Amino acid sequence: MAKVVVLDELAVDSPTAKAFLTAVPFILVFAVLRYYVFAGATATRSTRSRATSKLKLPPSPPALPLIGHAHLVGALPHVSLRRLAARHGGEGLMLLRLGVVPTLVASSPRAAQAVLRAHDQSLASRPRSVCGDVLTYGPSDVAMAPYGERWRRAKMLVTTHLLSARKVQSYRDAREEEVRLVIDEIQSAASVGAVVDMSKLLSKFTNDMVCRAVAGRSFRVEGRDRVFRELIDQGMTLLGGFNLDNFYPRLAKIAGGVLVWTARRKAQKTRRRWDQLLDKLINEHDCDVAGSDQQDSDFIHVLLSVKEEYGLTRDNMKAILVVSSPIVDAHLFNDVHWHRHSLPSLEFAMAELMRHRDVMARLQQELRSCTNDRQNFISEVDLTGMTYLKAVIKETLRLHPPSPLLLPHFSVQDCEVDGYAVPAATTVLVNAWAIGQDPKIWDAAEEFIPERFSIEGNIGGVDFRGKDFQFLPFGSGRRMCPGMNFALAAIEIMLANLVYHFDWELPKGVDHIDMTEVFGLTVSRKEKLLLAPRLRGILCTQ
Repeated sequence: MAKVVVLDELAVDSPTAKAFLTAVPFILVFAVLRYYVFAGATATRSTRSRATSKLKLPPSPPALPLIGHAHLVGALPHVSLRRLAARHGGEGLMLLRLGVVPTLVASSPRAAQAVLRAHDQSLASRPRSVCGDVLTYGPSDVAMAPYGERWRRAKMLVTTHLLSARKVQSYRDAREEEVRLVIDEIQSAASVGAVVDMSKLLSKFTNDMVCRAVAGRSFRVEGRDRVFRELIDQGMTLLGGFNLDNFYPRLAKIAGGVLVWTARRKAQKTRRRWDQLLDKLINEHDCDVAGSDQQDSDFIHVLLSVKEEYGLTRDNMKAILVVSSPIVDAHLFNDVHWHRHSLPSLEFAMAELMRHRDVMARLQQELRSCTNDRQNFISEVDLTGMTYLKAVIKETLRLHPPSPLLLPHFSVQDCEVDGYAVPAATTVLVNAWAIGQDPKIWDAAEEFIPERFSIEGNIGGVDFRGKDFQFLPFGSGRRMCPGMNFALAAIEIMLANLVYHFDWELPKGVDHIDMTEVFGLTVSRKEKLLLAPRLRGILCTQ
């Protein structure tokens, strides 16, 4: 009896699948790829034959010629990959082929631990891309650089001098000042019964916090804040968009890279704008770096003060600044529409609180009972001991991790992962979102229940700092997100003051919040978050 192979459903809503299905019929693309795929497949088989002499490859769905499994990856890849892993992922590991790139997907705590801890060194590199190399100057930054001595020095610099716990604490006054500005703006709206576009407001807060950290001041008056936001937007769009060389890496070398010329040109244009902005800022800072106190100085001052120690070139410094901008927001910018450029975790937290009014009431009770009724601001000192606030943030990160697939890893050598062979040059994805919503691990996994992190009034349960592999919003191991402390400090004080100062309602005529997501380098809500604030004790006038 003939064996029947059941193919997985085509992800017709996927931009990647649409791009592939549109491109494949064209004769030019097919002619170029036919030779390349044949050569690439031969090289892949050779690599696999060495790696699999005694071991088998991870399970994999049936693939199509040329595109592999790319047609199965939907518009929300973390969702479609969880579905595929449930059908094909033995022990939480699944091997896909996206174009000609072998891609290992880890979808369980055991698989994540094997990838991020047991084989951390073998899988600690990053895949290269044309846009990534152009935008990150080589790359020579801490986020996208391949594993090696250059990356180790960049990481040491960032974690020691830019994003250490002590350095993050030094930005306390700046955080509190920016939060006060947001609260003042909301109070003005509440006094006249106006609806507030929280997405836009939180975007401004995020952008201004980044500017304060990078350059020591807000760019609002100078108008540089708009340029700064545009450049991050353009860079994240280029890095998170459909680029052929991500699926067919050797295309970048064929005929002088003519097939990736458009992507390279767009990246170079964005980089030139970064050069103009950063060169001007660095030159301005270079004049007074000698007398600055490193602990109280901004990123640019710090880089100038340690450039001799770390052997930094001007391009090295710019690469760190370009990539540190989204990092300090925990990969917070992701889509071409400005209204989605906010702190996704903070916006998701407010959306979930509006959908769960009992949780909102309990959080308000904690915040308002732990402070003086006449207190007009909650400072970071006041946050000590506010365990339910921390539980709400942890539950938000569990359901809505900023980067649901984390940043991709890359194998630098053949290795064995949980009994399976993983060839060199394999891209590795960890589905942190799927792990955080696994019903085998979490009770009522898809429900927003902060109490799961509150034990007898104290914050408890699993933690997100990389040791508990069932909860990985910031990753784990050598490539764990270094901006975690910066992001958490901003989220805590902003959320606390939003909930403390105001009672919140949906705008008139709106009876629910749309939680539809859009995917980029991070995930955010599709629709603006519009809310009606009212001052405590004052009835809404709408």
